Amino acid sequence: MDTFKVVFVGDVVGKPGRRALHLWLEENRRNIDFCIVNGENAAAGFGITEKIVKSFISWGVDAITLGNHTWDKKEIYDFIGKYPLLRPANYPDRTPGKEFLKFDFDGFSLSVLSIMGRVFMECLDNPFRVFDKLFVEFKDSFVIVDFHGEATSEKQAFGFYVDGRAGAVLGTHTHVQTTDLRLLPRGTLYITDVGMTGAVDSVIGMEIKESVDRFVKQLPVRFKIPEKPEKIKFSAITFEINKRSKKVVSFERVERIYIRGDDGNYS
Repeated sequence: MDTFKVVFVGDVVGKPGRRALHLWLEENRRNIDFCIVNGENAAAGFGITEKIVKSFISWGVDAITLGNHTWDKKEIYDFIGKYPLLRPANYPDRTPGKEFLKFDFDGFSLSVLSIMGRVFMECLDNPFRVFDKLFVEFKDSFVIVDFHGEATSEKQAFGFYVDGRAGAVLGTHTHVQTTDLRLLPRGTLYITDVGMTGAVDSVIGMEIKESVDRFVKQLPVRFKIPEKPEKIKFSAITFEINKRSKKVVSFERVERIYIRGDDGNYS
């Protein structure tokens, strides 16, 4: 076939997010050529464990991107180099983990890069300059960038900065899917935020009460993942790439909601 279909899944938050991811992949993985998941919130909202990584891979996930919660589970130091895991590339040199991943499919090359914004985030290396430095490594590939950032302006500026070089810039971190999915003037697929995969009735995946209390009482709280939410959702972007031109030829936002039945299962 002349086209290659990719799904990029927004931040998977805790057990509800993992459940929604598993359900969607069971239904749709056979129709997808490559699956990328942002997994930095997969372990109760903070970080990722080796057990979860293995589960994702067994479900058909090909690459897992991370972000500002990369190091929350300290065990990650023991396994980050063993799997197709990507910590943000703009951490300092010699930080454990991979800066990017490159895959080859019968002459068609696909590269995946995780990079983190700096506005209202940790002060890492300049993401624009880091992309320039790394681009020589994958300039012949179709390049997918997970831009993990807080500020919409920084995400949009980055999209235009790499337009025509990156094949897709897909924003994560804010957990709310935006409506600006489009092709930029030079052909790069762009969205400010892909959205969250997790509990529907929540505050970006966390229990509502604790989240509200934090703002009302101005006191630190311990965030928790909803244990048995009535509804969970899957948020993602799917797109098709022409393997010869290395251009996106079709794309769509995906949001699938699953409702828990009396037996405790979702459908």
